[in-house]
Amino acid sequence: MAQAVVEEARQGAWAQVLKSPLFRGATLALFLSGIGTSAAAPQIVSFLVKDLGTSLPVAGLYYLTSLAAPLAGYVIGQYSDRSGIRLGLFRLCAVMGFVGWAAMALSAAVWQPFVIGALLLAFSTAATPQIFAAVHDELKHHPGHANESVVGIIRMALTAGWIVGPVLGAWLGTAYGLRAMLWATALCWLAQILPLGTLRSAPGGKEGAGGKAAGHVGLREMLPLLAFTGLFVMVYVGEPIKYGFLLLYMEDKLHTGPAMRGAVIGIQPFIELLIMPFSVMLGRRLGNFWLMCIAAACGVAANLCFAMWPSLASMFVGQILMGGVWGLFMVLGLIVAQRLLPRAVATASAIFMSAMPLGSAIGGVVGGLGVAALGLPSVFFLPAIFGVLAMAGLAAMAMGGKGGN
Repeated sequence: MAQAVVEEARQGAWAQVLKSPLFRGATLALFLSGIGTSAAAPQIVSFLVKDLGTSLPVAGLYYLTSLAAPLAGYVIGQYSDRSGIRLGLFRLCAVMGFVGWAAMALSAAVWQPFVIGALLLAFSTAATPQIFAAVHDELKHHPGHANESVVGIIRMALTAGWIVGPVLGAWLGTAYGLRAMLWATALCWLAQILPLGTLRSAPGGKEGAGGKAAGHVGLREMLPLLAFTGLFVMVYVGEPIKYGFLLLYMEDKLHTGPAMRGAVIGIQPFIELLIMPFSVMLGRRLGNFWLMCIAAACGVAANLCFAMWPSLASMFVGQILMGGVWGLFMVLGLIVAQRLLPRAVATASAIFMSAMPLGSAIGGVVGGLGVAALGLPSVFFLPAIFGVLAMAGLAAMAMGGKGGN
């Protein structure tokens, strides 16, 4: 009976997404957002070094501009929860993304990308949380078994964009130059407005549970969400370390060819997409926090593969395990975050999703210091340690019966 309910919910979720202009538009918008962001992300350091002539250590500091994203996301999220104008703020943030990436493409001095990243692009990262807040409001007006699966399907579109984006970005950068690639990223940010057109989201955000005004949440009320987001950051710090040094390790130490290195990197998002449709079902059975604890354990195992098993096979195994990590976290994490702060879902979404740029900044610093002190591949022990701490925290929240289960 339970299996039948789950299958009915999954089928109903696809029908809801196809039927609803908001859900269809959100899915296409996030796909375009994923393409644009992932096309540029791996190329920023190359752009700073090759086109603007900066040194590699200085270029690596660019990722510290991500530290502005949590503050920007919180400010936009709070205003969204007070006003309820989710899609209006989404369009504003998307335009800021377009202007920011276009300005990046026109940069002539090293300091300009740093200012652009810390100001315009930091605020543009709040666009995606506004979409998820609008989806939440719509689903709240139409409760049903399929609602969480709808969120999962829409979230899959963002991951699908991250599969296409790096390939497209690498091709554009090689064929037409890195500035042309940045212009393409800017156009993707502008184009994501089109699928949603002039739609307005369902009323939401102005009043929360118990008639209390949404948006006015104190620190005490936010503590569970902040704790959960901090645990997510601990899991995420391994990503910039991996992308910064795994390819270098495979090339210099394992002497792996370019095609095989690309296959190793590309298998992770493929596994993510395979797992995402089942993440909600597994979360219902095991509990969301316990399932994410298992996912964090997979991340620990992956980094131990990188650190202790010097072979091409270990690289594939580690990346498959990391696909499991993000296939579960990227769907369940957002659902749990909104449950932990139900009176301010835009704020919750923004705070949770700001963990990724924050984790990138922290991971970049930890990876840089770690590789200098420990070398390759021992630097991968560091994200394994962070993962163990995240496991302990998630297990504690699961046993504490917080709102994610």
